[in-house]
Amino acid sequence: MNFDYTEEQLMVQNTARDFAEKEIKPQAAEYDEEEKFNRELYRKMGQVGLMGMTIPKEYGGAGVGKLSYVLALEEVARACGSTALTMEAHNSLSMLHIFEKGTEEQRRKYIPKLARGEWLSCWALTEPGAGSDAGGTDTVAVLDGDEWVLNGCKSFITTGHPSDVAVVMAMTDKSKGAKGISAFVVETNTPGYKFGSEEKKLGMRATVTSELIFEDCRIPKENLLGKMGFGFIGAMQILDGGRVAISSLSLGLAQAALDESVKYAKEREQFGRPIAKFQAIQWKLADMATQLEAARLLVHRAAWMEDTGKKFSKEASISKLFSSEMATRACIEAIQIHGGYGYTRDYPVERFMRDAKLCEIGEGTSEVQRMLIARHLLGGR
Repeated sequence: MNFDYTEEQLMVQNTARDFAEKEIKPQAAEYDEEEKFNRELYRKMGQVGLMGMTIPKEYGGAGVGKLSYVLALEEVARACGSTALTMEAHNSLSMLHIFEKGTEEQRRKYIPKLARGEWLSCWALTEPGAGSDAGGTDTVAVLDGDEWVLNGCKSFITTGHPSDVAVVMAMTDKSKGAKGISAFVVETNTPGYKFGSEEKKLGMRATVTSELIFEDCRIPKENLLGKMGFGFIGAMQILDGGRVAISSLSLGLAQAALDESVKYAKEREQFGRPIAKFQAIQWKLADMATQLEAARLLVHRAAWMEDTGKKFSKEASISKLFSSEMATRACIEAIQIHGGYGYTRDYPVERFMRDAKLCEIGEGTSEVQRMLIARHLLGGR
């Protein structure tokens, strides 16, 4: 693996950093406090290529590789975890699912608007009774003439409410279990497509997380995404890339926590000198930096493997497990370094901690990642 990043990769990183510093970071605390979703922000992000990063230019995307993408996503997450999560779900899950599994007609119809940020998308796999056990999907799709009829409920869907397009996994043959699940593209203005309740969350509060309800929702037969019965398999493949992206989001939050901790340690004085002079604080900072760099290597290796066409499922799970748990630890240590002030909303580290915890849950919990890693090690047994 070559860690000499290309000029393009560094340019993408710098573009994302500049945009995040100017357009995202100044409003991040306000958006979190007010639980405000700024739709216009994502249109601006689309204009600078952040909403269709790995999509080829001929479809309106930026046409960069996965390593460039994770470099950019980390910079956005340093400014605001919520914004990075919306960007990640759009880029890595829903839009990529359409691009990779869809027909050319589906690509031409949906991808350009999504890649330019004119439309937003969501990815609907999780249900009230099917989280880690995604194979327990209860939402059903029945073919009726030239239309599929969807009935069911999806939960914890990132950007569920503001989205224009959803990728929905539904059971088309219950007798086949997970192999009876298919994927569909559903426009959110379709009759029978309804928005349920929006979740009140611990963190990532400037994202919209909501229920999707399908009541005799009729979509054209051609909105089947990929082959019938391959929806679950396709979703698991898409999740590998999503795990690498969530890992880079974890890096951004941990880096932000470290940046704020170093700054505060130099400024805060106790016993007549900055607390950065105390070994106890220095060791915390050193541990945070060491674990962050280790996580970054894991994440970038997984992205590089995806870019070069290598199998990376195990590496995706390893990077996701380590980086997400590292980010939570780093953010907790950042609060400890800030002391009582870290527990208040006057400093951003409490927001970082609340946001980071989601990274241990979304795109597969830490427990699921350990199970997947062990399965790879044991040859699928």
